[in-house]
Amino acid sequence: MTLIELMVSLTIGLIISAALGTLFLNISRSNDELSKVNSQIENGRFAIQLLQDDVVHAGFWGEFVPAFDDLTLENIPGDAPTAIPDVCLAYDPVAWDDDHKTNLLGIPVQVYGDTSPTGAGCANDYAVNRQPNTDLLVVRHADTCVAGLGDCPPFAAGDIYFQSSLSYYPVSGDSNCPLGSTADPVPYLLDTVNLDTLTRKDCNTLITDKRKFISNIYFVRDYANAEGDKTPTLMLAQFDQGRHQEAMPLIEGIEAFRVELGIDSLSDTGDAVDYTQPVIWADSNNLRSPTNRGDGAADGAYIACTDAAPCAAEELANVVAVKLYVLARATRPTPGYLDNKTYALGSTVLGPYGDNFKRHVFSTTVRLNNVSGRRETP
Repeated sequence: MTLIELMVSLTIGLIISAALGTLFLNISRSNDELSKVNSQIENGRFAIQLLQDDVVHAGFWGEFVPAFDDLTLENIPGDAPTAIPDVCLAYDPVAWDDDHKTNLLGIPVQVYGDTSPTGAGCANDYAVNRQPNTDLLVVRHADTCVAGLGDCPPFAAGDIYFQSSLSYYPVSGDSNCPLGSTADPVPYLLDTVNLDTLTRKDCNTLITDKRKFISNIYFVRDYANAEGDKTPTLMLAQFDQGRHQEAMPLIEGIEAFRVELGIDSLSDTGDAVDYTQPVIWADSNNLRSPTNRGDGAADGAYIACTDAAPCAAEELANVVAVKLYVLARATRPTPGYLDNKTYALGSTVLGPYGDNFKRHVFSTTVRLNNVSGRRETP
């Protein structure tokens, strides 16, 4: 082999090595980028699914139906919510009076804009490290499983439990109880003690089923593991032992979270909802259209609860659907990429961010079956 042939061979080898190195580098970068995108999509979908699975149970109280949603009631309902319940009010037998419990059960979904709830009943100070331009969502319902049955956690002293009566009648003395027995004096119990005193329809058999009171707070924190790491994270604070506990991280890369509410403010005849009167039927012989009760469908545009336009108690009591918007951001930047897009989360538009992170909006609409279903008529 001559020197020229050797040099040509080396040159060809170097060219092939450079091509292989470039190919390997491109494949590595593509795989890395694909991994980031897949993670971003997975986080966004998981966040939407997790929120949806909880919101769909909002307003579930076992066998109990609030009187203002009971179309069989012939009297004026006395349990329509009159005030928005204090999320951070720690359990206390005095502070949790009948009015507070009525508001808790009648308003299963609450949304906070810029201002965060505060109080001893919340272990977190939500005003600290909360991601800007995000909502805080509260979801309430009874546990879908009975304490101690199957895989459901057993009864725990200090937790709040819900029991509904099957023998309670709103009209005093108007019951189907057998001679010598008495109907329950209250429609439900929401407490830590003095449970197992309500009865079934025979007014004698005690009800022992207890469902844990669920109250979950969702919000976005501006860091994941340590303050300043700048990885926004979806957080959950659960109600336990009489208060909302320290929030736990759920999903990293959730940068923004917005909620809009569908309000059932009109009957199917187009009249306004009015709980100061008994149910008024358009045709008393054909009980299909109550003129002063909702029909289970959202009326008009969905609304956002903001500091400038806060939602009133009568609006929150009539929420039948919830729109959820999540902005998922990649947890790692993409070199050479510039995010100059805008992102619409309902009525809120965010961006452009001008950084190297890729983003995507995920959204869904959740029907509150436990509320809307009670209002539907054939």
